[in-house]
Amino acid sequence: MKHYRQEAGMNLIANFAVPSSRRAIFDLPVCDLGWDDALVFVNELLTIPAGQTSVSFVNAHKMLMALRDREYRAVLSQDLLLPDGAGLDLASKVAHGSPFPASLKAADFVPALLTFMEPPRRIGLIGGPREAVNKTAAKFRRHAPWHDVVVVSEGFSEKEVSSVVVEDLDRQKFDILIVGTSSPSREKWLRKNIRADHARLVLNVGDLFEVTAGAFAREPKVVRMARLKPLRHGFGSAAFLYYVLRHRATRRKRILKRPY
Repeated sequence: MKHYRQEAGMNLIANFAVPSSRRAIFDLPVCDLGWDDALVFVNELLTIPAGQTSVSFVNAHKMLMALRDREYRAVLSQDLLLPDGAGLDLASKVAHGSPFPASLKAADFVPALLTFMEPPRRIGLIGGPREAVNKTAAKFRRHAPWHDVVVVSEGFSEKEVSSVVVEDLDRQKFDILIVGTSSPSREKWLRKNIRADHARLVLNVGDLFEVTAGAFAREPKVVRMARLKPLRHGFGSAAFLYYVLRHRATRRKRILKRPY
């Protein structure tokens, strides 16, 4: 039997987003809306009465991982991808002649979205170290007290924990799930386990819980706004640029190889 999300096309966003609002980076469609339009768009997804949308904040590291891991690429291809950081701007400049209108980092976008959403929403938090996810929940409650923020689990890396998380989600009803997805394996887990009846909107937020709780140092706001953050996770700008240029150079060959 197929998973419910497979039968539902896995993600409504595939047909919901207009082509003009996306740019192909490594042949993956990345949303190119500015801050205000992105907040409106993601908020509107909650008004869809059925199905589920999964949102991923993609940086240079994630895009390179997608080049090397076919299964992970398939997962990202079904998500609404929001650009995060200088690496995506670099790739956009090479492929499309200009950077993205905005860098939508999860640690900035999610609190803004909570404020933007006027109707009270039930929000579940999954993943991340226990102290970090609990601190994040407390900060979100203070930040937007009209929402109901619930810690579902402090992690789901082990099979036993994963099954407990799914059983807990089966009993609860959420509008939004915010999930600390620090690795491709966790995003694959989400794709296989989180159903539309668990939540209509799933936000894959990387290390947001650790950043919000202060476990990781953040760049000054002026640096984030200027989009000067260096590429992380050991991939330098030169290495990422190499893959961007190579991908552009081989684009014609890939197109000709596609089956019709």
